[in-house]
Amino acid sequence: MRDLEQQTGVNRETIRVYLREGLLPEPNRPARNSADYDERHVRGIQAIRKLQQDSSMTLPQIKAALSGAPNQRRMGALGLSHLEDLVASRVGVRKGYVTLRGLARSNPHAAEDAEALARIGVIELVNGRKGKSVSVSDAGLLDIWSRMRKVGFNEENGFPPEILSYYVDAAELVAGNEAQIFLEQVRGRLSRDEAAKMLEFALPAMLDFFGIIRQRVFLRNIRQQTAPDRAD
Repeated sequence: MRDLEQQTGVNRETIRVYLREGLLPEPNRPARNSADYDERHVRGIQAIRKLQQDSSMTLPQIKAALSGAPNQRRMGALGLSHLEDLVASRVGVRKGYVTLRGLARSNPHAAEDAEALARIGVIELVNGRKGKSVSVSDAGLLDIWSRMRKVGFNEENGFPPEILSYYVDAAELVAGNEAQIFLEQVRGRLSRDEAAKMLEFALPAMLDFFGIIRQRVFLRNIRQQTAPDRAD
């Protein structure tokens, strides 16, 4: 426990609360008064703290999200990534998954949208013991599309899920160039830990940066294409 406190910067009483709430896996107990913690606990604690700090989530909200309950608090890409890390730490794997059957309780189009988005490479479907599943991040993408459906982005209005295929090409282009430029700039200048700290800040910041530029370009194109023709 002392080592866990030092590695995470979180005091033992708070860690014990996380354990009582079922947010962390139970430690291995080789004897009655001893407990062994490992990398899963470090990752789990870090994920909980980031969800609290970056997404302003309370412990009950985090617990509800882990149980698959519909989340009233909308999380961005960074929050979904932290939640995925927490799920992974609890089950001892790198990724956490939720079933399409569970998602269907709050999103009736979950299964059909998942199949469509998987075909175009937006998400990945996994066959598990409880049926087809998706990662927590992919479940977040399905939730975003579900909300877009509710405001009119549906098949009847000419917006099937497959229309999102251009996002895959755009992401490959933008993120591929970002990764190449970043590696070229830091290679030989920074250590791996220093580069990782930069990315921890830069990834969410650049999402906001790109989002603002994208919105500006989108609205400019809408204005240009809908403006009335000027008379000569």
